[in-house]
Amino acid sequence: MDNSLVKTFLEGTRQNMFKAVDASSLVVFRIGFGLIMLWEVWRYWHYGWISKYYIEPDFQFKYFGFEWIEPWPGDLMYAHYALVAMLALFITIGLFYRLSTHLFFIAFSYIFLLEQAHYLNHLYLVILVSFILCMVPANRYFAVDARLKPDKRSDTVPAWSIWLLRAQFEVVYIYAGIVKINSDWLQLEPLSMWLASRSDMPVIGDYFLQDWSVGVAAYGIIILHIIGAPLLLWRRTRIYVFLIYACFHTLNHFVFSIGIFPWLTLFATLIFFDPDWPKQAWRKLRALFGRKTVPRRSTAGTRSAEANNWLPGPVAQNFIIGAIGLWFAYQVLMPLRHLLYPGNVSWTEEGHAYSWQMKLRAKRGEAEFIVRDPLTDRTWRVDPESYLTSRQARKMSTRPDMILQFAHYLADRWKSAYNVESVEVNVISKVSLNGRKAQSMVDPSVDLARIDRSLKRADWILPLTEPFQRSPERYRAFYRAQNQYR
Repeated sequence: MDNSLVKTFLEGTRQNMFKAVDASSLVVFRIGFGLIMLWEVWRYWHYGWISKYYIEPDFQFKYFGFEWIEPWPGDLMYAHYALVAMLALFITIGLFYRLSTHLFFIAFSYIFLLEQAHYLNHLYLVILVSFILCMVPANRYFAVDARLKPDKRSDTVPAWSIWLLRAQFEVVYIYAGIVKINSDWLQLEPLSMWLASRSDMPVIGDYFLQDWSVGVAAYGIIILHIIGAPLLLWRRTRIYVFLIYACFHTLNHFVFSIGIFPWLTLFATLIFFDPDWPKQAWRKLRALFGRKTVPRRSTAGTRSAEANNWLPGPVAQNFIIGAIGLWFAYQVLMPLRHLLYPGNVSWTEEGHAYSWQMKLRAKRGEAEFIVRDPLTDRTWRVDPESYLTSRQARKMSTRPDMILQFAHYLADRWKSAYNVESVEVNVISKVSLNGRKAQSMVDPSVDLARIDRSLKRADWILPLTEPFQRSPERYRAFYRAQNQYR
């Protein structure tokens, strides 16, 4: 390829990334994100989850590499959540924005890493978005910081700050569709079972029992994410796709218990509209009620002529472009790492997290731990719920890595309690995936106390051999009962 063409392309990319665009849509995103995070903290406080999840349990499941992170002692977890709420408020109003976003990213990541049993895709998404907010200048307009420092005020931002958020949500949406192109989902499970458990909903509940309507939903979700998400980038189709997403996320909220995720993603979809859409909407709203809009002189042109107070030099521009490239290399490659492991990722869980594998598996299982002293041949049969919360035990019974962690915990506990030098821990586990008959997930002959946690393939996880079979009625009562759990 001609070097001049490459240079022309790179220069055009640079100019497009650093051109001045209206800041109002970024400001609305900042405010919406902050308010949603305030709501999330309120939910944890209101429902008693802070104590239930982080203070009362004697044992916490840890993410690989972060085993050293522990909850604050006593009631200091409440103080931590209060800090998160304060930082979310500061982000909302744009006060001490740089410090607030960095501290929020650290404080929320800390909460996320405390307990693997509470992994949710939207909590991981909050971490990614909060990291992006650390980078973008969302406090230059309609913010307390802009009031306190008028010389830093600007009603324009570099275009890359808008496109960074757009690209992040495009990755989430598109992967959410791609991962559903698998045999179970295409045969309408686990969606059929989940919808069957909500067939008591008024008006629409009867449709949840019809294969044709479940099929429309299952295949429609794939189309919406894989085709609809890119169409958000095209002005002519944007509003129609947005309205479909609005219906989709609203229905998700009422049908499934998935917390803030529908509202966070729906609100984020607004970032795909023109950067000045809030101002356009405000003008139309005033005109609708017969109020004259007093035209204000935009500073976009003057700021651009003055080489914008936020415009970095060439070296800094190259650094920003390189950093964005690395960020999205990670975003694209990280969800694909499960391809490095054999077997069904919904069964083995290897590479499942951070991959946008959303709503793909309905698993129920039981795990009994057998602790043995090889010197005396004395054995103990351990019920996990004697040491774990019901939520922890339920999650652990179907997650091999968490089973391994709990086996290590029991080995350490028995060594200290019974003063034995060596302890063996075996597991008898039965797990059902997406309506299949339950089968063993962990090799019962393997002493898990001697297996180290690793990112390598776990050969002690037995392959999935039970054939797929649809039977939503079988688990309808089970999944209805699960709605009482957070």
